Amino acid sequence: MDTAATELTRSLATQAVHAGREDLADLGLHAPPLDLSTTYPSRDSRAEAARIDAFAATGAQLDGPPVYARLDNPTTARFETALARLEGTESAVAFASGMAALTACLLARSAAGLRHVVAVRPLYGCSDHLLTAGLLGTEVTWVDPDGVADAIRPDTGLVMVESPANPTLAELDLRAIADACGEVPLLADNTFATPVLQRPAEQGARLVLHSATKYLGGHGDVLGGVVACDEAFARQLRQVRFATGGVLHPLAGYMLLRGLSTLPVRVRAQSATAAQLAQRLADDPRIARVHYPKLGGAMVAFEVKGDPHEVIAGVRLITPAVSLGSVDTLIQHPASISHRIVEEGDRHASGVSDRLLRMSVGLEDVEDLWRDLDHALGAPPALRAAGEGAGAAVDGGLPTGSTRPRTNPAPDAPVPARHAAAAAGRAVHGSRRASAPAGR
Repeated sequence: MDTAATELTRSLATQAVHAGREDLADLGLHAPPLDLSTTYPSRDSRAEAARIDAFAATGAQLDGPPVYARLDNPTTARFETALARLEGTESAVAFASGMAALTACLLARSAAGLRHVVAVRPLYGCSDHLLTAGLLGTEVTWVDPDGVADAIRPDTGLVMVESPANPTLAELDLRAIADACGEVPLLADNTFATPVLQRPAEQGARLVLHSATKYLGGHGDVLGGVVACDEAFARQLRQVRFATGGVLHPLAGYMLLRGLSTLPVRVRAQSATAAQLAQRLADDPRIARVHYPKLGGAMVAFEVKGDPHEVIAGVRLITPAVSLGSVDTLIQHPASISHRIVEEGDRHASGVSDRLLRMSVGLEDVEDLWRDLDHALGAPPALRAAGEGAGAAVDGGLPTGSTRPRTNPAPDAPVPARHAAAAAGRAVHGSRRASAPAGR
């Protein structure tokens, strides 16, 4: 039996548990070892010099033991191997944070004289700022998705998108954008979807970016970033990482590898709850608009008719904090926090309204979460008291009609979590079913 071929055909859930750990039984181990060394002894300095020269020339991973922790670490390497397997890419390179990972991508292209970036809003606020401010000597052209091809120049190094987008959950046709890029690499931020819901590399993206701090870690206790890509680009990223020092600490690599093992279970369960909450919010007259992607997922964004700051102040079970992807539910006001650094006009133009709240749904019971939201939203407006009952406008993929969940795709395909209200075994509050538009 071809062991390598068998490993590649295993289901996503199985890969999440075993990728990066395949050698442990032969080592007589069950848990992956944690290597905290910052340096590695060698009595053959000539051989070490040759290996360092080889890395400087190619960026290829070293054969044999590591030399120095800024160059490589065996624990972090296990996480990289596992994430590449889940995203369906040749390689992955881990960094100290998601922003360090994005910085390395931009520097790698700038080093080749390709300083221009074409990007589609919205992106995560700090990603937007990094591009707009030109802190790395880059120049950005912001376009609508159908304007990508026309914006590409001879010095364009990257096209960058995020789908579903932070914080509006807008979805893009990644295949169409990849086709429009031509020879220019498409960088897709897949933090919100994770490889459980989509694999951008299968749709033509050459670089797949994650803030590993979020769903990959999954518990709000580790900071990291990672880029899944082909080996040629990974070699460039390793050289940038070595030169700039944005390395992932091995303890973080250990925790992220552990987080991957439960990623499919967490994302599917969180997505089931998120779909129910999105439907209840859509049926609530206190809500003006709900954003929930057709792809599904554990993120819900909604615009309130009242004061969004009062909702943030009113939650008691839900955590009022920036970030996302943890086992507990978090809520924040993007215009005040994650996207405050983006100019107000640019925020509004990309759909980030001042009344928008972004909620990362965790693993709590849906009824407990709804009670907390209901309390935080405050007394219903006079509209409900008068019996007029106008629900919210809906953007995205809320289930319509029957709530019976779809049959799951093949085990080795990304598994959408939408239409999961019935799967969770509870009826959705409200007598109306919101209709999702055909497109966005």
